[in-house]
Amino acid sequence: MKSSIKHRVARSARSIAIAIAIAVAGVATLHTIPTALAADAWPAKPIKVIVPYTPGGSTDTVSRVVFEQVSQRLGQPIIIENKPGANSTLGVGVAARSAPDGYTFVSVLAAYSANMSLYSKLSYKPADLVPVAEMAELPLFLFASKKLPVKTVAELVDYGKKHPDTLTFGSSGVGSSAHLTGERLAMESRLRLTHVPYNGSAPILPALVSGEVSVAFDPLLVPMPHVKSGKINVLAVASAKRWPGEPNIPTMEEAGFPGFVMSSWTGLLAPAGTPQPIVARMAREIAAATRSPDVAKKLTELGFVPVGGTPEAFRKLIERDTRRYAEIVKAGKITLD
Repeated sequence: MKSSIKHRVARSARSIAIAIAIAVAGVATLHTIPTALAADAWPAKPIKVIVPYTPGGSTDTVSRVVFEQVSQRLGQPIIIENKPGANSTLGVGVAARSAPDGYTFVSVLAAYSANMSLYSKLSYKPADLVPVAEMAELPLFLFASKKLPVKTVAELVDYGKKHPDTLTFGSSGVGSSAHLTGERLAMESRLRLTHVPYNGSAPILPALVSGEVSVAFDPLLVPMPHVKSGKINVLAVASAKRWPGEPNIPTMEEAGFPGFVMSSWTGLLAPAGTPQPIVARMAREIAAATRSPDVAKKLTELGFVPVGGTPEAFRKLIERDTRRYAEIVKAGKITLD
């Protein structure tokens, strides 16, 4: 009798254990199903991409070109919403506080990395956002006024050393990629370059033509026709490779500055917690869009290099430039607070 009771107790215990295991597995499955279903069903409605700059700028232009193609591929409208202010931190902060449901993203420039050092306090933390993909690289070219008797970087350095305190460099604003690239040139060449910040890129060209500023790092598109017409000079490009459309322009490395690669870039971020399958899908669609002949042609004509990389590659780029800009900001004692 005792043996029979023991067997019944044992069978009962095993039954209870099996029931508990099934229940636990069921609960786990219930927790995973919504995420999986959300990723499979995505996108089920229009997607919003915040651009933290005014319409017509580099980030806005790239976003509109790329996401027109991505929208067609996903079969849903992608709405570009411009939220400029505070060197892009306003719009980025809005994105960081948005629901991580795969329907809100934010396009950023390399300034996103620089802002980590330029501000002592931001309304968001790096952990509040996750990288999706780099969309395009924006090479910066070193342009010089015709008022300056130089045609190469070596001649610029020589002139600056012979005429101290006379050289100035323009930028699209304090903390911009152009500003920090100019500061790096001053540091590595040991020249005294006075920074002249402007409200955006538009005023830089007339300042170069008139001689109001000596040099400036700027994208190719707007200044290059004035190089062709003989109004300004171009000395180098701060990218790893020469620009395919202008193969005679040397890189800064070739001009005697090893490791001087300071191109800007634009890429996409998502609020932290956005389902990984959605992040991966968006990255794939961006890569496909930037590889399409139509988008690649448009971006190249605008002075961009199409990229379309992975979330991991974009994360490494952001971390690298965050370190690089932090060194320049610290050495130059630059702040936006």
